[in-house]
Amino acid sequence: MLYSPIKFRNIELQNRWVMSPMCMYSAIEGMPNDFHLVHYGSRAQGGTGLLIAEATGVVPEGRITNGCTGIWNDEQAESFRRIVDFVHQHSKSKIGIQLAHAGRKASTWNGKQISLEEGWQTVAPSPIPYMEGERIPHELSVEEINGLVQKFKEAAQRAVNAGFDVIEIHAAHGYLLHQFLSPLSNNRTDEYGGSFENRCRFLLEVVEAVNEVLDDNHPLFVRISATEYAENGWDLDDSVKLAQLLKEKKVDLVDVSSGGNIHGARISVFDGYQVPFAAKIRKEAGIATGAVGLITEVKQAEEILQKGDADLIFVAREILRNPYLAIKGALETHEECFFPKQYERAKK
Repeated sequence: MLYSPIKFRNIELQNRWVMSPMCMYSAIEGMPNDFHLVHYGSRAQGGTGLLIAEATGVVPEGRITNGCTGIWNDEQAESFRRIVDFVHQHSKSKIGIQLAHAGRKASTWNGKQISLEEGWQTVAPSPIPYMEGERIPHELSVEEINGLVQKFKEAAQRAVNAGFDVIEIHAAHGYLLHQFLSPLSNNRTDEYGGSFENRCRFLLEVVEAVNEVLDDNHPLFVRISATEYAENGWDLDDSVKLAQLLKEKKVDLVDVSSGGNIHGARISVFDGYQVPFAAKIRKEAGIATGAVGLITEVKQAEEILQKGDADLIFVAREILRNPYLAIKGALETHEECFFPKQYERAKK
């Protein structure tokens, strides 16, 4: 099953391996460069079914750091096009991009907030900093929220123009859209705060806007944090309800991670620790899910799929260690997988 194809809209992935979006902190003014070409190109040569480019800012102040990629202008999109074209020309991989806004967790380096001179003023649903001692984020007005919905839409259009196959919206890990979802970071009293429906409104508006520029050849994924491991915070039951709404809004897959919004939250980490979240959402919301979280071996990934816990396997650290993870697994299990013709002599 791990090496069986799967379709989302009209896009078919050659296998169920996905390279998770991971920040590389190597861009200049949001522009991807030769590092990114080699980074993504090598994983495509490694047989990965889908690559998802790192969290990419839809506006300059949406970046996590000064070294993060952006797609708020056409020049950045053209730089991405070179990477997308390479992946398409030299592999069977598909490539997506994660559109993001870091909100109150922006303007950082090495996990610490940087000065206004080096960085920028952060924004959030409410004037609550992520960590004690950080600058108070600017509380977004309704007009500013509406403007950001448009920025996500424009970024999605640039991504489509650059040739990306899949669009993913980042609503996890304590970044802006997640901040709106959580009652611990959102204490607004207008239509974007208070009730569950109001706290979901911003994300759902972004989903609707992005879908306006997508067609049957461009699936839409959303990454969420299934729980934030905090009392009275966003939890798994909330995520199931959200996933049901996302399905109604024509989201094709929920990429299920966890945590990131509450500083100091205690998380018990072990191999596959987030898989049960993906399983519950898949079963109860009736939507395709991606499993992520210390998945390192072919047998482990196959079992997740065979049990019906997820539809895709998102891999992060292991694919950094081994760009040829998919090929290696296929050779071990005697499955079919893309193999670069230039390397055929190493196949046997």
